[in-house]
Amino acid sequence: MVTSVSVAEARRIALAASGFGRKAAPARNGQSVGTRQLTTTIERLGLIQLDSVNVFERSHYLPFFARLGGFDKELLDRQIFAPTGRYTEYWAHEAAIIPMSSWPLWRWKMAALRDSDPNRYPWVRENTALLDWLRLELRRTGPVSAGEIDHDAALTARQGPWWGWSEVKLGLEFLFRWGEVVSAGRTRFERRYALAEQVIPEAVSSIAIPRADAHRELIAHAASALGIGTTADLADYYRLKIPEVQSSVNDLVDAGVLLPVSVDGWTKPAVLHRDARAPRTVDVAAFLSPFDPVVWNRPRAERLFNFHYRIEIYTPAAKRVFGYYSLPILIDDELVGRIDLKNDRQARVLRVQAAWYEDRFDAGLDTGLEARSYAKSAASRTVPPLSEIAERVVDVLKQARDWQNLERIEIVDRGNLAPHLSGVLASTTD
Repeated sequence: MVTSVSVAEARRIALAASGFGRKAAPARNGQSVGTRQLTTTIERLGLIQLDSVNVFERSHYLPFFARLGGFDKELLDRQIFAPTGRYTEYWAHEAAIIPMSSWPLWRWKMAALRDSDPNRYPWVRENTALLDWLRLELRRTGPVSAGEIDHDAALTARQGPWWGWSEVKLGLEFLFRWGEVVSAGRTRFERRYALAEQVIPEAVSSIAIPRADAHRELIAHAASALGIGTTADLADYYRLKIPEVQSSVNDLVDAGVLLPVSVDGWTKPAVLHRDARAPRTVDVAAFLSPFDPVVWNRPRAERLFNFHYRIEIYTPAAKRVFGYYSLPILIDDELVGRIDLKNDRQARVLRVQAAWYEDRFDAGLDTGLEARSYAKSAASRTVPPLSEIAERVVDVLKQARDWQNLERIEIVDRGNLAPHLSGVLASTTD
């Protein structure tokens, strides 16, 4: 039997599955965030995407801040970037932190890339000597960063063109793709490389999982982390190919792990994870990373939230609409706007460079950004009034200021939400 689900219900299911719920985030409820809360978040999501942009904060910290509130970043670093431990890295969506236990689920991809990359990339065929030398060098040195590779030794050992740092780095990345080399942690965000046998426990590396079985397990976890979604949504979570994913979805439906559902207005059928919760309300105020699972699949975000979202890092400044690195603002079960933050570490200022409110909520009016499948009735929305949204956003800004150990917040008058934030900030004392 196919169950019908409203878009509003689908939003709440998705947010609950992703770790947002009725209870306030621990740090916002006067509780400290410890190892258990951090590891629970990673295990729930299955991966944490990495990105080097640091204008406000590196993106892998933001899913934790959104769900838990302020936390000790060094505590998290000690867990996810330990040379050996519970976590490692792989291209599991984009570059991402994954549980060490899930590394065998990617052996099929590593093998496939090892077979196909020499045909796809002439560089691989032209630099087999460098790749062999890197294997020997890592065996000799143990874990090292790309910058620590001995270039003089590389020059002595080279056959053919000069092996510069960029080539060494590229070679390490190909070996990483193939699973021969793995991350041995990071120092100041710079990855250290090691041979797999130097880092991956034998109890993990000895596991062989057939491709079809690995796909089923990955899709089962994607469905658990998403709560509800189409086959394309599930495929995107781990960047898998839809035909193989559809086979896994069919198997999981037959096993009762996934339940067929239809979502009002969606043109594609969907599935619901059997353990997904459908809360009546979601109480949350948070800023989301552009690479948070709630929004990293932009078409899904449009279907769920009627929220058209693109980061504008590569857009010329004069053509940017919302800001260089705008973060979606989540209030309860709606994405109500976006905020462009800059951490001015030298001046110890959290700077709001732009803040925008989705004014379609005021009267249920179209703005030209909504997804066609979204329920457009204003009566179906429970978004708080603008004054309350401004207060809750300022509260999150204060938490971000304290988390980043900054002294003050400055708001630039850019965007329709900015003056409201300035007004609320001016009326408070802390």
